[in-house]
Amino acid sequence: MAAPLDPVIAQIIPLMPMRDPTVMTPQSARDSLRALAASRAAIPPPPVDGVEDIKVKGGAGTLPARVYRIGSTPAPTVVFFHGGGWVAGDLETHDRQARNLAIETGAVVISVDYRRPPETRFPGAFEDAFAAVSDIFDRVAEFGGDAKRLGVAGDSAGGNLAATTAIACRDAGIKLAAQLLVYPVTDVLGAYADVRENARYPSRAENAEGYFLTRATMEWFCGHYLAEPDHALDWRVSPLRAASLAGLAPAVVTTAWFDPLRDEGAAYARTLEAAGVRVKHHEGPGLIHGYFGMGDASDVARAEAQRARADFKALLARGT
Repeated sequence: MAAPLDPVIAQIIPLMPMRDPTVMTPQSARDSLRALAASRAAIPPPPVDGVEDIKVKGGAGTLPARVYRIGSTPAPTVVFFHGGGWVAGDLETHDRQARNLAIETGAVVISVDYRRPPETRFPGAFEDAFAAVSDIFDRVAEFGGDAKRLGVAGDSAGGNLAATTAIACRDAGIKLAAQLLVYPVTDVLGAYADVRENARYPSRAENAEGYFLTRATMEWFCGHYLAEPDHALDWRVSPLRAASLAGLAPAVVTTAWFDPLRDEGAAYARTLEAAGVRVKHHEGPGLIHGYFGMGDASDVARAEAQRARADFKALLARGT
């Protein structure tokens, strides 16, 4: 039997943004996530030894990025992609997540601010993500210093970008040590509006509404990201539909029980494992989409996120 919804999370849900796509615009989605981040200003951010804003290469020019450092000795390097349905989210909204990732893994974390739709539709965000990882790999001496301990990480749409970038890195001969995929989007065919495709993932019905991220909001996000419905068949947006996942970096995949994305994330973990990839799957009992950002309030969320980051740290330590 599944664990019940964490009561602390239940109190947080009514306060969360982006729950009604019928009145949402790209700008309002961005503003609401920024406002949520700003509302935590009274809580000191997790302390790191250094934070620096830099530029990295993107698919069509340079991109803003932020480097988080713990200490000055050689360390793993992690490229982090923020969530927000591809449309919203930025360096500020995910500052605390990036800090926690650096603190708990000891890695140099580079958070990348990729181009967002609808201004830049697919494959813009993917091209930015892969270009950034390639650039950081070439410049790894400036960051953690060890090309054998390079990883990618991201949450939600950022988890999608981390997963697809890991596939592109394999194909380009860039060997990653690990990937951390936090409640990732893995199969967009049907854009969450097709009854037959949705039936493949019961969580899309079970958790369609009432738990912050809704299926309707996912439909809204896809409508902004994809210029054409057929783009959903492309592995660069639906990594679960890649021809092969063999040879990918070891993965930590987290899902949340009360999340419409739960079952496609779990399916991706199983498919990776079937392809011979080492996988650790955290199921997120009692939790919702977005719980990595709720650790200040929920002990359950904090503990589950810490377990996933500890597993990711262990993979990074092994190297390629």
